[in-house]
Amino acid sequence: MDEEQEPEYYTGDEYDEEQERAEAREAGKRALSSLREARECLTKASNWGLVDIFGGNFLSGAMKHARISEAQDKMAQAKADIQLFQNELGDVKDMEGLKLDISGFLTFADFFFDGAIADILVQSRIENAKDSVDQAIAEVKKALSRLG
Repeated sequence: MDEEQEPEYYTGDEYDEEQERAEAREAGKRALSSLREARECLTKASNWGLVDIFGGNFLSGAMKHARISEAQDKMAQAKADIQLFQNELGDVKDMEGLKLDISGFLTFADFFFDGAIADILVQSRIENAKDSVDQAIAEVKKALSRLG
């Protein structure tokens, strides 16, 4: 581990493993909650997207875009919460090397909502985002189970 980025428990302060695990668990629970909220918003956006594709009108289009905006906000929060969780995992002995395999989610969250495109492509992106969120949820759950 790089000397300049040593985990908190190497700094000479008294290390409290239970405290560090509790902080990591709490951060993991927040990340999981944010991911679930993002997933719920994406499901709503997907439902309105289908209505919009199959005979929608101005209202269904407006509802879809409102749900997409909500999902974007929730995904941004989930991204921040996941990054905090990863930082907290680094403070726990025997967990500092654990990396959540969420790169797909982080990349997807960054470019998911760029530009205005056709309804079908938007629907495809919504479905891909739901898959990425589901994978991130699984990774956070796995890390939380290792924390005990």
